[in-house]
Order: sequence, then structure tokens, then C-alpha cells
Amino acid sequence: MKSIVKMNDVWKRYPMGKTEGLSVLKEVYLDIKQGEFVAITGPSGSGKSTMMHLVGALDVPSYGNVYLDEKNISSVGESSLSLLRSKKIGFIFQQFNLIPTLNALQNVMLPMELIDVSEESARKRAENLLKMLGLGERMHHKPSELSGGQQQRVAIARSLANNPEIILADEPTGNLDSKTGTFVMDFLGEMHEKYGKTIILVTHDLNLVHYAKRVIHIKDGRIEKEVENKRPGRKRNGRKNGK
Repeated sequence: MKSIVKMNDVWKRYPMGKTEGLSVLKEVYLDIKQGEFVAITGPSGSGKSTMMHLVGALDVPSYGNVYLDEKNISSVGESSLSLLRSKKIGFIFQQFNLIPTLNALQNVMLPMELIDVSEESARKRAENLLKMLGLGERMHHKPSELSGGQQQRVAIARSLANNPEIILADEPTGNLDSKTGTFVMDFLGEMHEKYGKTIILVTHDLNLVHYAKRVIHIKDGRIEKEVENKRPGRKRNGRKNGK
């Protein structure tokens, strides 16, 4: 199985005056295969958010190389990088990041418009995605007219708009109640199991990492350890997958 994301001796430093600066990531080696469900976890300040930005091609390393679908993003121009992100990665953020002046349907259509999908095709796919997520009656409502859970479902639909290979979820349940959070995680599990999507979950919540097949623990900017989940899935009553 091919590597979809790969890091090779990656460092990320932020300059601080005349000093070498602050190293947020150090000597990171990471290989995520196509179709994996991987969780990246660690305490605040561990470097996981910086890693998320590099994995999602939202930033480039100070040293080392990051490969997205075998392309070295360190040597790709911003316009090409933006197009690569649009086609390969669907983002789900804790804060939803919906455009407040657009309704749900328009928010989901937007990523498709950025890669020149026709308006008719974009509208049809957006409608189907929103219906799949139980928002068929809410697609013409603006974010301010939706609950937090509904906004996150719009954000999930938006992340799937361009049928990406990778879904990158950054604390996707952080602003949700437990019931809606479970829906979101179960949906990500379904995208992985049923449709073969590569899921990369970034979270500090250890209750969520049980969904992943592989858990990567970050501490002080380095990968501290990797753990394989033999029976990934939601825990119920202390057991996984209801068993």
C-alpha cells in the first residue's frame, strides 16, 4: 500500500530574535499509508497542531521533507500547493470555519467552485451530501441559524465535497455534546471502513483515539511512541464496538 503522507527528518522552528528560535517539531519520521485511520495525540504544546499543519500542507517544514501523495510539498509553489490540498484533503476543524454570509448549501459548494466544478454539478453533490448527513431541511439556513452539531455536519459535508483521499479532522468533537460527538466519530469510521478514506485525527482526547487503528503520541515535539489498536472502534460500557 502506498504512502499518502510521509515525513522524513522534519523540523519546524519559529525564529525568536537573534537566536536559533523555538523548535516545535524535531526529527519527525512519519509514514501514513493510503486507507489508514491514524490518530495523532499529545498534550497542549506537544507539537501536534504544528504537525497537523504540515500533514495538511498548510505549512512547510523548516528542515526535512513532507510528502503528500508522493509530492514533496517543500518544493511546491503556493498556488500548486493550494490546488493539491483542495483535491487531496478534506478538513474538519473544531471551530467549524463556515462562512457566515453563506448558507449551508453554499458553504458545501464552495470547495468545488475553487476547482472549477460546474455550478449545477456542485449544487447536486452538495445537496446529496447534506441529505446524507441529515440536513436536507436545513441546507438554505446560514450558520447562525444552525446548532453547533448541525454546523459541524455542514463542515463534514464540505470536507467531502471534492471527494478527497484524506480527511484531516482537528479536534472535530471539541465544541459538541457527547451525542453529536459520537455521531461525528462514527461517521468518520464509516468513511474509513466503507469508502476507504484515509482518516487523520488530531486530538488531545484519549477517548477518541480508540477509533483509530494506529495512535501516534507526540511529546515535546517528537514522536514518543506509536500504538496499534487491535480492535479499533467506539468504546461502549468499557468495551469496543459494543462487544
